[in-house]
Amino acid sequence: MENNLKIEIVKWIDSYVSLSMIREKVFIEEQKVTPQLEWDGLDEEAIHFLVYKNEKAVGCARALVIENHMQLGRMAVLKEYRGEGIGSALIEKAVTIAKLNQLSAIYISAQCHAIDFYKKFGFEVTSEIYLDAEIPHRDMELEL
Repeated sequence: MENNLKIEIVKWIDSYVSLSMIREKVFIEEQKVTPQLEWDGLDEEAIHFLVYKNEKAVGCARALVIENHMQLGRMAVLKEYRGEGIGSALIEKAVTIAKLNQLSAIYISAQCHAIDFYKKFGFEVTSEIYLDAEIPHRDMELEL
């Protein structure tokens, strides 16, 4: 992968130290999400994507497979690594995995500031604005 990026599909039990470090920095410290909301008890059953740049964990995302679709969320990139294509690489990997598993769609709850980012990949807005963790969001869907 370009820019010395490597994306691994990992289990929570094996990679929770790196995954939780990234999510704590981005969601709890930077965005002020409460720990009770961030740690929702779904991590052990989820598929996790962990991005390494030059062997350092710098980004992640979480996917839950529900019926015939993927619910993608908890996507985070450490602040000092944003703008380097890591988020795009995460989306591309999730789409590839969803297609390989013959899923019909990917759903996301997107923070409003990131809507244009997701639209570049074909996601369409499917809801009005709502607050999640006091942050404006909209639901989006990508049909596969």
